[in-house]
Amino acid sequence: MLNKFKTLARHIWLDASDAERAITPDMLARLTDRVTASEARHSGEVRIYVEATLPLSYLRRISTALTLKQLVRQRALMLFSKLRVWDTEHNNGVLIYLQLAEHAIEIVADRGIDRFVEAGHWHTMTQHMGLAFKEKNFEDGLTQALSEVSAVLVQHFPLANSLEPRANQLPNEPGVG
Repeated sequence: MLNKFKTLARHIWLDASDAERAITPDMLARLTDRVTASEARHSGEVRIYVEATLPLSYLRRISTALTLKQLVRQRALMLFSKLRVWDTEHNNGVLIYLQLAEHAIEIVADRGIDRFVEAGHWHTMTQHMGLAFKEKNFEDGLTQALSEVSAVLVQHFPLANSLEPRANQLPNEPGVG
């Protein structure tokens, strides 16, 4: 019961402004440029989303049956859907999700790319990000994650040489909430 109270307090203490302070407008602009540069090399779509807290509807589900890690994963999957990352031409969208209150990181890949990559590889990527986030180097961690995700997308979905510009199917600017 004490752990549940601590968790609720941590989430009530933070709000969207904490995410906005962690991800400054200058950092947002640099991350947007990096996503744009990444997507110029492959046909995939990458979304970054940073959230200060889990919504109250998720926190109500904390129980012995659902751990915080599972709730964060559920939230990432919901955002994957809500942000339409699953709705790309080649089913090769990837969401990089950072949840500040829980210091949690999730990478959710659509079925087109996920079939080429073992789950352990995504987990290793989140561990790399975690090292930077522990030091509150959010930009470094997100940049590293984007670089690693991009390498996988370039390997499996390189852009074909074409005179036609690549269609951008999703916004490149990270979401912050």
